[in-house]
Amino acid sequence: MKPFRTPCLVTALWTALAISQLAAAPTEPEARAALRKGVHFFQNKAGYRGAYLYKYSPDLKKQEGEGKALKTTGWTQPPGTPYVGEAYLEAYRMTGEQYLLDAARQTAHALIASQLRSGGWDSRFELGANERKRYAYRAEPKSSKRRNYTTLDDNKSQSCLMFLMRLDEELQFQDKGIRDTLDYAFEHFLAAQYPNGAWPQQFSAPPDPGLYPVQKARYPDTWSRTYVKKDYRGHYTFNDNSISDMLDVLLEAHRIYGDGKFLAAAKKTGDFMLLAQMPEPQPGWAQQYNANMEPAWARKFEPPAISGGESQGVMRTLMRLYRKTGDARYLEPIPRALAYYKRSRRPDGKLARFYELKTNKPLYFTKDYQLTYSDADMPTHYGFIVGSKLESLEREYQKLKGAPKEELSPAVRETVYKMSSSLARKAESAIKSMDHRGAWVEKGTLRYHGSDDDTREIIDTRSVVANLRTLAQFIAASK
Repeated sequence: MKPFRTPCLVTALWTALAISQLAAAPTEPEARAALRKGVHFFQNKAGYRGAYLYKYSPDLKKQEGEGKALKTTGWTQPPGTPYVGEAYLEAYRMTGEQYLLDAARQTAHALIASQLRSGGWDSRFELGANERKRYAYRAEPKSSKRRNYTTLDDNKSQSCLMFLMRLDEELQFQDKGIRDTLDYAFEHFLAAQYPNGAWPQQFSAPPDPGLYPVQKARYPDTWSRTYVKKDYRGHYTFNDNSISDMLDVLLEAHRIYGDGKFLAAAKKTGDFMLLAQMPEPQPGWAQQYNANMEPAWARKFEPPAISGGESQGVMRTLMRLYRKTGDARYLEPIPRALAYYKRSRRPDGKLARFYELKTNKPLYFTKDYQLTYSDADMPTHYGFIVGSKLESLEREYQKLKGAPKEELSPAVRETVYKMSSSLARKAESAIKSMDHRGAWVEKGTLRYHGSDDDTREIIDTRSVVANLRTLAQFIAASK
């Protein structure tokens, strides 16, 4: 027979266990010392003048972003430079440590030095004198032969803007370099928005309005089933949620600066999402559209099709815009889109990344990039099958539909961090896993250094940021 325990005894045992775990936790001074040591190493040894990459070898002789990189290279796509800057800024807000704010400012000024004349940032940027000559940086002499494409793909320029705006707010708008960079960026970004409210994957100059008529999405009369090698950088692009990320930037800019032009541009972006919903029998969204508002080819594994992936992000974004504006137009497309995607689910409950135009058959690619209806021989570098979030989307829609407008945008509350045994364990682990230099080294490999690379351990920026945040939260909860 099992021994009988009263509820009070069980509670007492759990309480005693929690107290014992907290007793073994690091002290606040120990956590502050570890945080400082970790930041000092990553900022001054791994990073370069505020520029950061994805992964480093433990001896810091090799490094990479989404490709091999020099010590003087920075990457913009998370978890690159702005991702690290955001982590420093958040840690400063939690701990009040000045060196964290200084590190965030150094990161901001690396981005300032690497702003393109087109207004934003490329996937990578260079701080080395020779490498900088390839790019049309605003800080460098003007040259028409240099690369000047602002990229919105994979949250690159958007993450830079988000970080710079939030740091600008924290500094009470007193850093002239940051202010000038943001003013220049938004002047060029707003000029790059298409007449219908869409955004391209990349841009170097404002579009010619006469080439981009405002019209509803439609099916092309015909489309090639083999890859069309055309420049797709100017397509209206939902791929990788780039338009949704851009709308988030505009809403945050409106919150911080209160300028109506940002909200107007956000609404215009939402209007494009309404225009881009395909007509029956497939009332979803494509990854990208040409100027005629027809689904179009991008890369060799991204055909004209209805998207089961990005479309879920579009619906979530429309609801976010409804929360901000209270305009019911942004909810109107969602019920028929949900119904369409529910009946389009695969037998395993997931969605195909691509659905053939009009027939709605799931489309896949073979490893040699032949379009097929079979998922038996797919490349592994790309998600041709995506998870379904339709139930959570429908719950959010139903909640919003019945909510009073005054409850759509609840006041933002200051985060309060509370001590817990889980947080204490994480902080203890972060401290114990740090080496004598202040580095967090873990098992892993560098992806882009070839088959001869013998690296079996790495310093991963994601893990570094996670540990910094854990220590900062522990310090905040210890106050």
